[in-house]
Amino acid sequence: MSASVELRDLTLGYRRHPAVHHVSGQFAPGSLTAIVGPNGAGKTTLLRGIAGTLKPLDGEIVRHHCRRGDIAYLPQQADLDRSFPISVGDTIAMGLWRRTGLFGAFGRDCRERLATALSAVGLEGFAPRPIATLSGGQLQRVLFARLLVQDASLILLDEPFAAIDAKTQSDLIGVIRRWHGDGRTIIAVLHDLETVRAHFPQALLLAREAIAWGPTAEALAPAHLLSARRMSERWVDDAPACERVA
Repeated sequence: MSASVELRDLTLGYRRHPAVHHVSGQFAPGSLTAIVGPNGAGKTTLLRGIAGTLKPLDGEIVRHHCRRGDIAYLPQQADLDRSFPISVGDTIAMGLWRRTGLFGAFGRDCRERLATALSAVGLEGFAPRPIATLSGGQLQRVLFARLLVQDASLILLDEPFAAIDAKTQSDLIGVIRRWHGDGRTIIAVLHDLETVRAHFPQALLLAREAIAWGPTAEALAPAHLLSARRMSERWVDDAPACERVA
């Protein structure tokens, strides 16, 4: 059965100050959902909470049919250290830890999975190359290949199309569609509303609170987008926890 994620009156934040405020709802099993909203709306914070790297200040996150090892999380490229001396192949192989263990043998099956993943993202023959030599688009293909070998039921993507070329974006959308066809649950933080409307059937419009959540055409209706912008303008960064300016 596909994973699902239920948010129950969820508040997330830092140093007791909320960045996501009392959100409730569910990412259905096998759904493909974009999280959108103004800058500072709490989109990345929510994704980190779902990934389990940020604990709730209040409420809870329930991951149905999904253990921690069944979650594949792709952070923003800005969070990655590209100077670290590691090859493309070794970067992708990190996604195989569930199969091999931290110090397990890297056998024929794993090598075949790695080669298949490289082919799926259009990077045949790139395994020996250092990641420091890659373009932004090539690196994102590598990170998608790592997700492919991880074979997770819940996939979380934070701005997966930022600073990449149109061809790479098109190819990676194809990978996401195949995941969706496999029945995996996919949640992606995105900023380009046209991409969301074209490829993501569900959307959560966030502005610290959930403004709208459901079919994309409904969630991104002009009235909801205006409400999200106005809501984001009402928040102040130094407000006490769970309080909002009137």
